[in-house]
Amino acid sequence: MAKEQKVLNLILISSLFLTACAKRTGPAPVTSVYRGNTIHDYKPKSLNSSQYIVQKGDTLYSIAFRAGVDYRKLAQMNGISLSSNIYPGQKLNLVIGNKNRGKKSNKKTTKLTKKIVEHKKQEEYVVNQGKQVVTEINNNKNNTSTFNIKNWQWPAEGKIIARFSNKDLGNKGLEISAKEGTPILAANSGKVVYAGNALRGYGNLIIIKHSDDYLSAYAHNKRILVKELQWIHVGQKIAEMGNSESDTVKLRFEIRFKGNTVNPEKFLPK
Repeated sequence: MAKEQKVLNLILISSLFLTACAKRTGPAPVTSVYRGNTIHDYKPKSLNSSQYIVQKGDTLYSIAFRAGVDYRKLAQMNGISLSSNIYPGQKLNLVIGNKNRGKKSNKKTTKLTKKIVEHKKQEEYVVNQGKQVVTEINNNKNNTSTFNIKNWQWPAEGKIIARFSNKDLGNKGLEISAKEGTPILAANSGKVVYAGNALRGYGNLIIIKHSDDYLSAYAHNKRILVKELQWIHVGQKIAEMGNSESDTVKLRFEIRFKGNTVNPEKFLPK
């Protein structure tokens, strides 16, 4: 836990969001045995090169989450609209706040030889596993999942084992420990924009978009009970607590405002 407190501030992803520590002690995702770097091998905001190459399963949300930036700034820096598709192998410029991590961009995106699949008006991102294409899908049908800044609730019952810290290498989330299988609840209403285990070090991760500014993330789950693009309401059970890519059974919970981590306890009821 102390190790993660020093490193986790990216995501990704988003991840959101990748950070540094010694070595991964939790299990690797069941989909593959990964022997490369994990979230525990990076320093805070470690996506700090001038460019990032899109990998299988990446979305603008997950990349921005890992880099600790707002997904809209990421799109703007690369001169692409939120309705654009991204492909594995595509190069994206990264940003820190309003500054480019590398040299100034010529505002032209990498040309793609693949034809972009025609898409509808967008709101969220989903991965087409068959063609390895990240598309955006509009899902603005009538829904009862309405975000309210005053409606935040605790995502799980249990013991707080790590709190948010404003220090550079401090913990950037809230960690709650309980029995395996403890219900994980949506802290507010919104839409699932990520559900999977592609962001190394977060295990089975869920990211919920509540508004253009607010995201929440739920990591290390045993089982994910929701799907990407699914509308959910505050208090809905979305997962079960576990220890995927963690040395203990716990929930790692983060709230992000415009891409930046904020103290969850400032939003949660006392």
